[in-house]
Order: sequence, then structure tokens, then C-alpha cells
Amino acid sequence: MAIQISAPPTKYIIISSYSSKQLHHERISFHEPVKKFIISSTAERIKLKTKNKTVPLMDDHNKRKNNSLLSTMFKSIDDFICDFMDLPLRPHNDPKNILSGNLAPVDELPPTACEVVEGSLPSCLDGAYLLNGPNPQFKPRGPYHHFEGDGMIHMIKINGGKATFCSRYVKTYKYMLERDMGYPIIPSPFTSFNGVMASIARVALGVARVVAGEFDPVTNGYGTANTSVAVIGGKLYALGEGDLPYEIKVTSDGDITTLGRRDFHSAATEEFLSMTAHPKIDPETGEAFAFSYHISPPRLRFFRIDSHGKKQPDVPIFSMETTSLIHDFFVTKNYAIFNDVQICMNPSEILMGKPPVTIDLTKTSRFGVIKKYAKDESEMWWVDVPGFNISHAVNAWEEDDGDTLVVVAANLLLVEQSLEKFDLAEMKMEEIRISVKNKEVLLRRQLSTRVLNLPPIHPDLCRKKKKVCIRHSVASRMYGPGCTGNEPFFVPREPNDPDADEDDGFVVVYVHDENTQESKFLVMDAKSPILEIVAAVKLPGRVPTAFHGLFVSESRLSKLS
Repeated sequence: MAIQISAPPTKYIIISSYSSKQLHHERISFHEPVKKFIISSTAERIKLKTKNKTVPLMDDHNKRKNNSLLSTMFKSIDDFICDFMDLPLRPHNDPKNILSGNLAPVDELPPTACEVVEGSLPSCLDGAYLLNGPNPQFKPRGPYHHFEGDGMIHMIKINGGKATFCSRYVKTYKYMLERDMGYPIIPSPFTSFNGVMASIARVALGVARVVAGEFDPVTNGYGTANTSVAVIGGKLYALGEGDLPYEIKVTSDGDITTLGRRDFHSAATEEFLSMTAHPKIDPETGEAFAFSYHISPPRLRFFRIDSHGKKQPDVPIFSMETTSLIHDFFVTKNYAIFNDVQICMNPSEILMGKPPVTIDLTKTSRFGVIKKYAKDESEMWWVDVPGFNISHAVNAWEEDDGDTLVVVAANLLLVEQSLEKFDLAEMKMEEIRISVKNKEVLLRRQLSTRVLNLPPIHPDLCRKKKKVCIRHSVASRMYGPGCTGNEPFFVPREPNDPDADEDDGFVVVYVHDENTQESKFLVMDAKSPILEIVAAVKLPGRVPTAFHGLFVSESRLSKLS
């Protein structure tokens, strides 16, 4: 694994990670399902808040007793589907292959003191760095995809040069329900449909479980909250695009607690069941701009959450004619830009024994542009961008007094590899310039020949051009043989200094060494051409390969409600 900072002549800085090869490691065991069929009451029960009402998992003891026989029957049917109806597992959906090496799950770890084994921790890192990622609590019985594991947050909390580390599950409805059941029951859109007969059987079983009251996805959701962490309206959230966010809290002793599923006080008349895991936070207003996609019209809904955490009305987008799995998007000073990608959701695929998530190579990718504060889609317009399927957004801004939009993102060059061969997918950084006046693409160019993804930038430079001159160089660091690095994150040295250089700060990252079986938290000088290590912290637990992280300063943590 390697990390690099790239500053091509296009007025931004990119922090990115990439892997030169797929590593194969010894498999690590994880929790086996247990034979437990009655949902127990527990003091650790979280409050599942939907439409500002608390919803318990079960009403009373009699309901639990009656449901235990049905649960036993449903579990037997599920086992039969896995053992006799599923098609043979292939490398891309075999949990024995996927959940190996540093993708293997870990147990929760309470706050534990860490040792600084190299250098010293800069004072600007006083606060918490939280990394979110998938970590299934039970061994999958059938096919599995890395995207569907239960959310776990790995957090290092720093104060006065000392650090503590913990790993905690996000206590979602799905996690709590399956923990009490003793085995997984909620299906996944990526892997639950493996052959015609198995697909039909799983759909019928899922419907039967909902009708019997075993779980309620409409009221409580079914997401994993395994993708990212964000501060919205003065509160901290774990997010996953298949559900609403879950509010979490960092405690004074360096632990993480889950407070509940939140709908941001949305109107009772609105259908608000999910949102993107990549909301865009305006650093000036505190607003969060977000969206959700759906299998029926309107297939895209754009909205914002004000600085007080109150969701504003949806802007339904009917001009997106197919359900695109839009993972990320762009926001500039005046516009929001959506990439209508070739990765689609088509429920009819289930009838053919295939997952509903598909790749449509006959479709032409395009950008949809709408004003940030639009009340409807009447002024929205689309422009074709063939073969552009965004993995993650880097940044976007306006030039020429708002007449030119500039977007930078990681593009999946071979989109057909994005689902079954994601480890082989090539993501290259591209810049696209769009004329607002003529509604056309002015320029499209590749910025690097290297595979680049997971591109956080200086948090205060979102929507803005680079303030200082460009360095035409690339800084990189190879972690070493057998090492895997997670998403890097940039922390400014002087966050309150508007005149500070864009790259004046530190790159932080979790790195795991398979040779020594040790994980470390590395702090690197972002200005250094070799990304010189400023500090290294030996962690008391392994940090698996995860998704996205966030640094929250101590001063900001103290203000979170």
C-alpha cells in the first residue's frame, strides 16, 4: 500500500491511497451464529428514533415467546436456502475469501491507552479521529459482499500528546436485532440473490419475516451505518446510504456510544428513509446538502439540512429515468452536480436470480446540474459525460464569475469491475469543466496515470480554488511489504489561519502490518516530499480495511450537543 499527495496544475490538493496488488493473508475466525431464537430484553437496548418516536424491538414477553417458534422455522428455511438452493459461491462472493487478511472482522475494544513509539503528537491533533467501516458480527451463511458488513468505528482520541484507542459497533437496528437473534436475518441487495430459486425463496422468506413481525424495515430501517462519519447540525453521525444516519457520541473517557437513528425532524408527510453517506457540509453556513435515490419515481431527491439539524423539503428529480446508485456528488457555491452513473438498481433482475444492482453498459453517463437552493427541478439540466462513473468526489468550484463549473473526481475506468472485481478496478483522477451558459463539457482530462481513490482534501477548501501557487510534484510514501493503509485524512496545522498554505498540516492514517500483526496510527508532514513521519502510535487492536474517516478537534467535540 502507498499514500500520496498530488498537486497537479489544477488548483487543488489531493490526498489519496492506492494498492499495487491484492494481498492474500491467513484467515481470521469471527463470531459463529448461535442457536438462540428468542429476542431478549437488554439494558443496552438503543432507542430507534423514527419520526421522533422511540420504537422497541419487541412489544412484550408474550410476543417474543410466540415469535420464537416462527423464528426457528425461518432460520431452518434460511439454512436450507444456503445449503441446497444457492449457486456455488465464487471468489467475489465467498466470505471465506473476502473476510480474510485485514478484511477479517475484529471484536469490539474498549478505550485502551496507546504507546507513542515514534516522535510526538502535534497539539493540533488534540481531538478524535474516527474511521468507519464494515465489520460483520456473524459469519455469513451464504454469499457476502464487503459493502454489507455491520458498521464499526475505530477511534483514536488524543489529548496533550497522549492517546487512547477503541473500536465500537454502531448499534443500528440491524445490529441489535441480529445480535439478539444470534444470527443474521436481514437480506442484502448485493448478495442475497444467488440463482433463480434461491432469489425467489429469499424474497418470500423476507416478506414472511416482515409480516410475522420479526423485523420492520419500514419503521426502523435496515442499514449498517458502515460508510462514513459526519458532523451535521452540531451533532456527530455514522452514515450508510441504505438508511438514515445514526447519532453517536464521543465520551470523555474516549469511548463511543450510539444514541439512535435520526430523521432530522423531517415532515411526517415525507418519505425519508435513507440518505447519502457523503453529505456536503458548507463550512460557512453549517448547512448539509444531501440526496437519496429510489427504485420508483422520483428516483432522486435532493435536500438540505440546516445548521440547526432540521431537514428542509425534498426537491424531487423526475428527470433521472433509471435508478442510479449515486454514491457521491459535488457542491459548488451555487450548484449541486449529480453523476447519473452506469451502476443501476433494477429489481426485475431478482426474477432472473441476479442481484438487483447491475451495470448498464448501454447507458450514457451524464451530469445533472441544479441550483443549490432550487425549490423544484424546473431549471435542472443534464450534459452527457460518456464513461464517467464517479467513485468519490474530490472537489468542485466555479470560475469565470460562475459561468464555468470545475469538478474533480476518481473515475471508475472499467465500471463492469466495480461490483465483482472491485479490488481490480482502476480509479483515475479526472478534471471536467462545464459551461453553465452553453450547457456543455468544455474540457475533460485525466490528471494522473496512477490509480487514486479516497481523496479527502483540506476541509475548509471545499467549493474553493486553491489559494496559493501550485507545486508540480507528487509526495508519496510506501508503507512497506505486507502493509495495508486505510483512507488518509488531512488535518491543518493552523485551522483558524486563513492565510496558511493549503498543505500546511498533517496526513493521518491507520496502517496494518501483516508481518508483525500490528496496527499503527501514523502522522505525516503533508509538506514533506517523502511524507516524513512526525509521530507513530502503536495501537492495542487491529484496524481492518475500512471506508471513510473524520477528524474532530477537541474544541469542536466539546461543542457537539
